Amino acid sequence: MKRAFKILGYAVGVLVLLTGTAAAYISIKGIPSYEVKMTPEIAKLQVLRDSAAVARGAKIASILCNECHLSEDGKLTGKIMAEIPKPFGTIISRNITQDPEIGIGNWTDGELYYFLRTGIRQDGSWAPPFMPKFSRVADEDMYAIIAWLRSDDPRLAPDRREYPPTEYNFLVKVLGNTLFTAPPMPTQPIFIPDSTDKIALGKYLADGLYECFACHSGDMLKVDSDIPANSFGYYGGGIEMQNEDGEVVRSANITMDPETGIGAWNEQQFIDAVKYGKNPRGGSLQYPMTPRPILTEAEVSAIYAFLKTVPVQHHQVERYQPKITSR
Repeated sequence: MKRAFKILGYAVGVLVLLTGTAAAYISIKGIPSYEVKMTPEIAKLQVLRDSAAVARGAKIASILCNECHLSEDGKLTGKIMAEIPKPFGTIISRNITQDPEIGIGNWTDGELYYFLRTGIRQDGSWAPPFMPKFSRVADEDMYAIIAWLRSDDPRLAPDRREYPPTEYNFLVKVLGNTLFTAPPMPTQPIFIPDSTDKIALGKYLADGLYECFACHSGDMLKVDSDIPANSFGYYGGGIEMQNEDGEVVRSANITMDPETGIGAWNEQQFIDAVKYGKNPRGGSLQYPMTPRPILTEAEVSAIYAFLKTVPVQHHQVERYQPKITSR
């Protein structure tokens, strides 16, 4: 018996030593880097920058780019990401103006495309888990985003301002080396579904382009970016984020459960909620959920049609209650 306990003690000691060594390695290594593996076709990519593509890109960017990178003075020089949960520390988005040194002014179209797909920059450094990697976005929409980044939008004009680089905490470093890694490049062209197929279009908008599931699932650490439907609590809500005052705001259950989700909402109520921030239960939706007036009613209707096909989650989310201030 004593021998067994002695062997067990050695085993535990070795495990603790290995765990400590791995933790020290990750702490020193930080966010991983990758070999840049652009194909010749991507390397020589030149995106068409006509007005239609720029307008489409600006629309997409108003939801995907501006909310994270737009500073208080209206330039895309980056900002502190107030909505990131506290355990992940203070996260600062980067300058994406056309400045050639601080921003992306010296990036080629191919480098931008490769980065947006994988998160891998020109030098092989990798964007942290909070930067979406658009591995399921249609090629046409990817080109539109790049066309907008090259446009004369004044918010993108060269600007050398930037915050000090983010000092990632240990949790972010671990996630960057384990659960969240650079996704592979798509092996086949990706197309925008036809607008006549509402469910397919809604799935593309919610799962592919705007990644609604990333906030409206049950656990940020169990979100499956490769196969969204495998995410824990898929669209059942509950992920903890923060408002401007640092208070916890949990994402809503937007499955069709009539008691804990949006099953009692009709289509127009859903459209009003998404486009204008109107809560059918009264009042407004809470930040970090913001109105999306730039989306068309047809697009939001397609998302609603898709959500009706998502497995229902009976999950009561503790909703944020705004503070009542006395005068």
